[in-house]
Order: sequence, then structure tokens, then C-alpha cells
Amino acid sequence: MQIPEKVRWILDRLKENGFEGYAVGGCVRDSLMGRIPGDWDITTSAKPEEVKKVFQRTIDTGIAHGTVTVMIGGEGFEVTSYRLDGEYEDHRHPKHVAFTPNLEEDLKRRDFTINAMAYNPETGIVDLFGGMKDIEQKCIRCVGNAVERFTEDALRMLRGVRFAGQLGFEIEDETLRAIRACSHTITKVSAERIRVEFTKLLMSKQPEKLLLAEKTGLCQSFFPEFTAMLCTEQDNPHHCYNVGIHSIQTVKHVQRLYGQLKGTHETECCLSPYAGGFSEQKVDSILVFAAMLHDVGKTVCKTTDPDGVDHFYGHDARGCEMADAILRRLRFDNDTIRIVTDVIRFHERRHDGRRRTMRRLISKAGAEVMPYLFLLQEADVCSQSEHEREEKLACIAQARQMYSDICSAKEPVGIRDLAVTGTDIVALGLSTGPEIGRILRLLLEIVIEDPSKNDRKLLLTEAAKHIKIENECSRRE
Repeated sequence: MQIPEKVRWILDRLKENGFEGYAVGGCVRDSLMGRIPGDWDITTSAKPEEVKKVFQRTIDTGIAHGTVTVMIGGEGFEVTSYRLDGEYEDHRHPKHVAFTPNLEEDLKRRDFTINAMAYNPETGIVDLFGGMKDIEQKCIRCVGNAVERFTEDALRMLRGVRFAGQLGFEIEDETLRAIRACSHTITKVSAERIRVEFTKLLMSKQPEKLLLAEKTGLCQSFFPEFTAMLCTEQDNPHHCYNVGIHSIQTVKHVQRLYGQLKGTHETECCLSPYAGGFSEQKVDSILVFAAMLHDVGKTVCKTTDPDGVDHFYGHDARGCEMADAILRRLRFDNDTIRIVTDVIRFHERRHDGRRRTMRRLISKAGAEVMPYLFLLQEADVCSQSEHEREEKLACIAQARQMYSDICSAKEPVGIRDLAVTGTDIVALGLSTGPEIGRILRLLLEIVIEDPSKNDRKLLLTEAAKHIKIENECSRRE
């Protein structure tokens, strides 16, 4: 195993001072699998106070539970003392912890065998519970008794499903039975922690592992709508899956499409305007939740005509409301909620090829939403039946190009793009805010219909005309 020089230095410093030290957990697992670890955690026989004496710069990030962050330059590494967990009273946190000089005692309290391995250059891999074998067999299995592990910390159940999705592994039968038996305790876990695991699962290589969460009962506490989605068939020429499976397929396709754009010129031209300074991970999460929830409204909007064909009139508007409630339940930030719900609201909008129609859509949806919308619409079509698929994709490609052309030409689509401002309207004799706003919206409609009319003199003349008509109507009244 290759470990970073800074990690090796920490291990060496611990040894020089008479303590054991090992890289532990996910970093060992990922290294053995040829993956690049996201971070490197270290476990040691030294107690927290002893760790602080060994290293010059430390932060007490979790000292009550034995964790001290060692700073090297601007980088931090969590160093945690070997420990035994006391009784778990809330299915989430131990009531107290006790430190131990024994590495095995520390490893046996961990969740899954693949996360219970340790390594240092002198000893090599310490694998006491068959983690390497489970990696070879692509298996998620608890350390020791699965029910005990999940009773201690209910979040481990959802983490197990998430690891299955990220790594492409299967959950071992006993572990799966234990999840089913303990699934009701997931209600003890905070919405924020569930959101993190749910997001990682949807962003994984196999988001379809969400089906495991539904089958074992985990979804009932944080995403019960998924069960209804799986029970909602779509018997019409455009679909070949029920709503739930179609939505999972849409998640997979939106990941693929966005992945193809990353690092390309199109990303720079089309994605930057709507990313709004968001991190790549946040953009990813917005896309996968828009994909997962875009048809959630179909569960309550389904009708069947006399010919036996299913229809879902109004599911976009209803889905927007339902998605808002789901995202708030999961404690998402306002930006994510706003963009996801706006994408869902407009995802059924069909493109008629007219430029003014596209300008009107941009004005209503918002320019920052449009690239998300195109990606979702393309992923949506790719997850449907092959009926008219090529025609649908060609229409989306045409719409995307038209949007790009409108942006490049700086055609007016919002009040800020008008050649006049609210101050100009006030100068014409209006003083109340609502009236000023109404006049500006009337002017915007004019220039959306014909951008050449976005001329200051022309718009002021038009505004004055409307104000005069309204004043005359007021006098008659």
C-alpha cells in the first residue's frame, strides 16, 4: 500500500514516542481497491492528551470521543485513540467511550468488515474480520453481530446501502436481514445525516441500490413516496418502466450526461452561468434529486382513458409541491430546493422551435435553471421507451442551441435586461411599487416578443401610453 508522506510522518512520530499508529477504515479499503481515498484517518494507542504532546499543531475536533486533528501545513488528519464504546442509548451515539491499548478492541466496534482494516508500513495490513476477502467477493458484511451493530448506530444501515451503491457490492444476507429487522430505528437519525447518505447513494455508480432501502423498510422514514412511485405503472407508448424505476434510470442517465460535459468547452459555456458559484458536488446533487423527483407527482395524478392508456395531467405542478416538501424534510438548503423545484415545474415544457417561446420560457424559469432543465429532459427521454426517442432528443438539442444563441446575443429575458429602469417609470409620474413593477412587466412582454423594441425611447413612449390610459380609466371611475 502506498500512503501519503504526511500520513507516514504522523505514524513515524507516534512510533518514535512509543505509541502504535495505523491508517484505518475507508482509506485502507479504497487503497486496496485501487481507489483514491478521500481522506486518511489514523488510529493510535496514544490517548488524546498524549497525541497533543507529540504534535505541535492540533485541534480538539472530537476529543471527548478520542479524536484530535493533527495539522500539517494547511492539511488536517484525524488521529483517534483506540477506544471501546459504552452503551448506546439513542441508536446513534455511545453514552461514553473508554480508551484501550488494544487495536483489536478498537477494530471490532466498527461497522463493516471492509472498514475494519488497519495498516502501517511495518506491520502491513491488519485484517481481523475478513475485510480483504469481502472486498474480493464484493460483499458488505457487518463486523460481528449485525443486529448489535445496527442497534448501536442506526445510520449504519443506510451507510451499508450507500457503500453497496458506491462500490458496486452486494449486502450479505444476514446483514440484509438485520437491516430489515432494525429499519424502524432509522427514525432516531437526524434528517441532515440521512440527507448526506441519501445524496451519496444517488450520486453513486449504482443508485438503483435505493431499492434495497425500500425493500428493507428504510425508505419509509425519509422517502415513503418511493414506494408509491414503484407501484405506479405507466401504460402508454412513451414508457417502459413504472415511475420508480424510470426515475432511477433518469438519475443514472443524468449522471452520465453531466459526466460527459465535465471538463469540456460546453461545460464552461453552458454550465458556469447556472452553477452560480456552486461546487461540482452541489451541482451533481441538484441534478440527481431533480431526476429522482421529477415524476413524483405522477403517483397522485394518474388517470386511465377508455382505451387503457395512462395519463398524468398536471404531474409537473403537483410534483413541484411534493418535491419541495421532500427536500425540506431532508433539510436541504434553499438554493437546492429552488432550482430542483423549478426544474420539475418546467420539465414537461415542450419546445415549438420559436425563438420568442424560448425567450418566454427563460424569463419564467430563470436563465440559471435552463441548463439543468435540458440535462433533465434529455435524461428523461433516455429513460423512456424508444417511441419517438430520436425526435424528442433532436428537439431538445435544438432548444439547447437556441438557448445558447439567445444568451450569446444578450436578448432580453428579464426586467434587468430592459433599456429602462424603475427610476425611469417613476419619472413618468408613478410612485407606488406595485404599479411600477406592473409597467415593467408589460414592457418585458413587448421585448420578449420582439427584442428589437428594447429601445429606451420606444419603451418610455409605450410606458407613458399605458399610464395615460390607466389615468383616464381612473378619472371615469
